Amino acid sequence: MALVQAHIELAKAELSVIGGELAKLIGLVVAAIVLVLFAVSLLILGGSLFLGEWLFGSMGWGILHGVLLFVALAIAFVLLGIGIAPRRIGFAFLWSVLVGLVVAVVFGLSLPNQAYAAIGESAGLAIDPGVRPLAVGTALGALIGFFAGAVVGLNQHGFGPRLAALLGLTVVGAIVGAFTSITFGPQIGIALGIAAGYATWSILMGIDVARTGVDVEALQQRFIPTQSIETSKETLEWLRRRMPPGIGS
Repeated sequence: MALVQAHIELAKAELSVIGGELAKLIGLVVAAIVLVLFAVSLLILGGSLFLGEWLFGSMGWGILHGVLLFVALAIAFVLLGIGIAPRRIGFAFLWSVLVGLVVAVVFGLSLPNQAYAAIGESAGLAIDPGVRPLAVGTALGALIGFFAGAVVGLNQHGFGPRLAALLGLTVVGAIVGAFTSITFGPQIGIALGIAAGYATWSILMGIDVARTGVDVEALQQRFIPTQSIETSKETLEWLRRRMPPGIGS
């Protein structure tokens, strides 16, 4: 018994040393993983800021693009997790790419500015040519917003909501018209297209889920061991039929 007890104490001592070494190893591995994650995060964030500064002339674009991209990816991962078909998410992504390309071309070539300038020139407006696109864009945007507000107001009940819709959309239209009259140039136009594409992807995924909803029953079935439950029921029924009469009743 003394010999057995000695072996037990020796094993305990060795296991204690091994446990300490294992804890040290786990701590170092965790520290290494944390440092790797930090390095990856620094690479992503720093790379985004660098690209924004290098390609578009401002780190602000890198921050905006990074935020919009990560938000869109987070939404996509959540939708995949709750059972939304990948093709629906991919379809929304393709539409967002198309929107981004259109926005990049339109603002990169300053097409709205040119259109406003042509409208002002053909109308013979006595306004300085440098300010003419801004004036025409603001007025045209406000006019479109006014008519849109009138249409929306028809579906509202009461004078207050109708007036709010009319004034609100008129102001929004004027702001959009003034914004689109700016001459951005190819560099900023591409940056706007990328931002519009990321934002459109998130919006389209949200609209898709809001329109079709989530199959809650199918989601619940993924976390219920249905096959095991059904098999257990069949086994119990098989045993019940083979029990002698009067047992287990």
